[in-house]
Amino acid sequence: MHTEQQINQKEVTQTLHINKVWIPILLGIGMLIYLIVTDPDLKMDQLPRICQANVWYVLLAVATVFVRDIMYIYRIRILTHASLSWLSCIYIIILWEFSSAVTPSAVGGTLIATFLFLKEGISFSKALAYVMVTAIFDNVFFILTAPLSSYFTAHNLLASTTSLENSMHIGFWISYVLITSYTIIMIIALFAQPRFFKWALIKITSIKPLRRWRTWATQQGNEMIMASQALKGERFSYWIKLGIVTMLVWTARYGILNLLIAAYVPVNWLGHIMIFGKHIIMWVTMLISPTPGSSGTAEFFFKKLYGDLLGQDTLITTILWRIITYYLYLIAGIIALPRWFKKITDHS
Repeated sequence: MHTEQQINQKEVTQTLHINKVWIPILLGIGMLIYLIVTDPDLKMDQLPRICQANVWYVLLAVATVFVRDIMYIYRIRILTHASLSWLSCIYIIILWEFSSAVTPSAVGGTLIATFLFLKEGISFSKALAYVMVTAIFDNVFFILTAPLSSYFTAHNLLASTTSLENSMHIGFWISYVLITSYTIIMIIALFAQPRFFKWALIKITSIKPLRRWRTWATQQGNEMIMASQALKGERFSYWIKLGIVTMLVWTARYGILNLLIAAYVPVNWLGHIMIFGKHIIMWVTMLISPTPGSSGTAEFFFKKLYGDLLGQDTLITTILWRIITYYLYLIAGIIALPRWFKKITDHS
């Protein structure tokens, strides 16, 4: 995180730049070409199979994308007690998604999101609090659903037992433990003991090898205290609404893939649970991907996880999935960026 003085427009515009879209696009196309060249089951002549999809499932998948985004926008309205206009919330979501699409998932859009809130007139302490709260609620959804996903996919993650499957399971549980630990610390620090959190960070960075991080630790502690104070007095109903909307957002986010797969192959209720569970595990692998927006990584693991189910429809389903859940936000960001910068400039 950064202090308010450190968040400047020059730093953010280096991320929120239209030219950033070319790297993930080239990575995604490159991975698809690699899969087509190396896998005899994936060929370009399969692309016309898009016409054989159940059009109603495809349309429902596209509609679910918009429902998910409406829920995202509504969550911003809840977070800010409707202090932001619907238009401002739309810009925040589009540009937040765009920043996530052009940066590695491990980097995330925390800095960008805080900047977006600030430029829309939200105070620095509240902007920090809102970004932290969304991260906590998103992580809680994962913490609650991931064990079920692992259970349902324990013996059917990939087409056959391989070292990759074992590595994915190990990586999944390592990530699960790390995310759970981080979330618990964040909840305690934000809602119960922000001052103790600051004290602990300073004590840890008092150890000689870690002293170089002392300034960072102090900043982190101060920001946690500010964010905690900004959330004081919120009613129980506030948190319930956020929890329900977050659940709907992520259910829709994962459900899009269920619909696209069902457009090509028959899927029963157990199959849908399996698809949903694999998607959560794939999300973890995408989370630790070093590429912008997991471009290339997502296409590779999609084939590994769903190729056995989809067969010759794997390639077209991969393309459709990435278009409506990833490239759509690159395009939306390109359109929204200049308009948003003009909007905040006109109001400054």
